[in-house]
Amino acid sequence: MPTMDKDRLCDSAVSGEPLVLLPGMNCTPDLWTGCGLVGAITPALAETTVDRQVDRLLDSLPRRFALVGFSLGGVVAMSLCRRAPERVARLCLMSTNAKAPTPAQRAGWQSWRDRLAAAETPYSLQQGILSALSSEPARLRDPDIADRLLRMADHIGAGQLDAQLQMQESRIDESRTLGLLRMPVLLISGTADVICPPVFHQAIAAIIPGAQLASVRAGHVVPMERPGEVGRLIKQWAR
Repeated sequence: MPTMDKDRLCDSAVSGEPLVLLPGMNCTPDLWTGCGLVGAITPALAETTVDRQVDRLLDSLPRRFALVGFSLGGVVAMSLCRRAPERVARLCLMSTNAKAPTPAQRAGWQSWRDRLAAAETPYSLQQGILSALSSEPARLRDPDIADRLLRMADHIGAGQLDAQLQMQESRIDESRTLGLLRMPVLLISGTADVICPPVFHQAIAAIIPGAQLASVRAGHVVPMERPGEVGRLIKQWAR
């Protein structure tokens, strides 16, 4: 369920609108630690399809808000903007992909579901992709990044991760309608992201009229590797 601290929403208001931060798969709100986005609404991704997740968000979020989506959260954010653009004052997408899943991606998600069913843990699954999630320079600079990624997976648990894997499989090609968006859009891309490389974000920026594209020296988990820079970018986008 969304975490809503209404007494603190003013700390993260964007142009008078509350700020909503959607995480990626196997991620908790710790993803945003250090970004300075105090008081933001941080919903969990726990439904089995993107459409159901959007339904949950539209039912529970304020009438109008600024929306930030990371990775799978970015996919959900694009779907929400397609269905209810009037609810979103501003949109920020980072480390994400607008295209429909590939057969290789579907096979990978099914493999993880099979491994979860065989009693493997989200912690161990996350451990196997640490080098893809974070860049080597970041892990050398801050060894705690790997521990935080594993703790997030441990907190998510097998049931929620399995739901997120099913949600991944329900994705569609959102790029077909992105050109209709008219709210201010910021794209944040990690220069060393091997999961959602810069070319993905360049393609989205080319579709959305007036979209801004910011490149950050980081891997996939940009908010964890460069929290201060990401926080500044979002606050500048707010202004």
